[in-house]
Amino acid sequence: MQNFPGVGVSPGRVIGVIRQMPKPISEPPAGEQLAPGTTAEEATAALKAASQAVHDELKARAAHATGDGKAVLEATALMAKDTMLIKGASKLIARGVSGERAIWESGSSVSEMLHNLGGYMAERATDVLDVRARIVAELRGVPAPGIPSSSTPFILVAEDLAPADTATLDPNKVLALVTSGGGPQSHTAIIARSLGLPAVVAAVGVDELPDGTEVYVDGAAGSITAQPDGSLRAAAEAWAATASLLAEFSGTGATADGHLVPLLANVGGGKDAEAAAKLGAEGVGLFRTEFCFLERDTEPSVEEQAAAYKSVFDAFPGKKVVLRTLDAGADKPLPFLTDSTEPNPALGVRGYRTDFTTPGVLDRQLEAIALAEKQSEADVWVMAPMISTAEEAAHFASMCAGAGIRNPGVMVEVPSAALTAESILREVNFASLGTNDLTQYAMAADRQLGPLANLNTPWQPAVLRLVGLTVEGSRAEGSGKPVGVCGEAAADPALAVVLTGLGVNTLSMTARSIAAVAAVLKTVTLSEAQQLAKLALSAPSATEARAWVREKLPVLEELGL
Repeated sequence: MQNFPGVGVSPGRVIGVIRQMPKPISEPPAGEQLAPGTTAEEATAALKAASQAVHDELKARAAHATGDGKAVLEATALMAKDTMLIKGASKLIARGVSGERAIWESGSSVSEMLHNLGGYMAERATDVLDVRARIVAELRGVPAPGIPSSSTPFILVAEDLAPADTATLDPNKVLALVTSGGGPQSHTAIIARSLGLPAVVAAVGVDELPDGTEVYVDGAAGSITAQPDGSLRAAAEAWAATASLLAEFSGTGATADGHLVPLLANVGGGKDAEAAAKLGAEGVGLFRTEFCFLERDTEPSVEEQAAAYKSVFDAFPGKKVVLRTLDAGADKPLPFLTDSTEPNPALGVRGYRTDFTTPGVLDRQLEAIALAEKQSEADVWVMAPMISTAEEAAHFASMCAGAGIRNPGVMVEVPSAALTAESILREVNFASLGTNDLTQYAMAADRQLGPLANLNTPWQPAVLRLVGLTVEGSRAEGSGKPVGVCGEAAADPALAVVLTGLGVNTLSMTARSIAAVAAVLKTVTLSEAQQLAKLALSAPSATEARAWVREKLPVLEELGL
């Protein structure tokens, strides 16, 4: 048997034959000129038509997707018409370069620029290369790169997956996802979790396996084994038998001794919320409002916003819905709010900070939220992302009060917010930890990079200490203001136990993860969870923290988590 260790990002144990992603579109020859008889104007028109066709095709796919997948497709569709990309190619065509070569070179330039900027901008570099390949395919009249078709289920293997591909996977055909690149917070990882597909990333060399190879994938352990033996087949069969136990949630998250831990869902719109409600989510812990408006070139009206928010509120009448105000950035660009020229957008004007440079947008959003709340029965809580100081928290709370919003809160994703949680929580009613960004900022590790996967994990003791400090700050002076977690950390059943032991009040995650988290939580008492939290904090590394805790939770092995 041949083993390929990687980073497990979505649990599950399956065996199947692999299908490799098709090889990428070949590069047009360097120096390729316009075909004889073709004018620059004609080539430019053909390029723009191909760009529009790619945009329309991605938009059409987005119309049939939901949640994270829909948002990714819409963002990638925008990239197909990116002004910098098309203008760069048009200038080259004017010099006599062929349309295919022109878009190829322009795409390279834009992608390199974004990659060098780092942070969220670097994530968009992959999108540019994906769009470039699709436009070249359109110009050539050949199929665009994408998920291979198959009449039977298969395990999809690739060096990495473009967001547009990952977003439209059919879980009835794809048994698992495996990539040789990517990181634990990449598009592949996040969407695999939302689809409930076992997935492993950063498994170096797996993309060299030939089509048809039978492999065993363990999405919790992060391992792939070619030509599995009888013991691994038995493990896959056992997973298939126990997976059904994780398909349902009773509707009440709690430890074995009855300590309640409400399990909420992360959603991006009304369809997501309806699906989460059907899966038993106890409410919404993160409503990503910017996902409703990714295709907008202009700011939506108050009435348009209110209608979008109400569609989520209506899925949870009488239940808690935590709404995050616009978190626009390079990974979720909004033309009416995002500055695409920032040299380091991960540390730039995003989230709450956009009110510094584009005042009025946040005020109008809060007005829309208040209007939607009046028209619904949901218990609405509103939080601002990227809050760094108590002064900012106080200002946001005053803005909420002015709009008639009763429950203002903050996202804790900047280390300074965790370190000063006591003073920040004097100003607002609650906090929610965004562990994806908190980990990235605490460890100075881009969350999209596979080589930094070991650094970029919320199991890092330093990150867990920041979670603990936030909880301690909430309890100062006996206020006991609630602290939740809405980052990907909450979807890890073992880490969910640790977070509960640290004193976190609620956990929010992709709805498909709720049942598994509930199943593990109910096997430990609150006291046991607290002991496991202490154990994780005492570990010298993230690897040991995870291993030590998992060793004390045999139910994880039993359930294949």
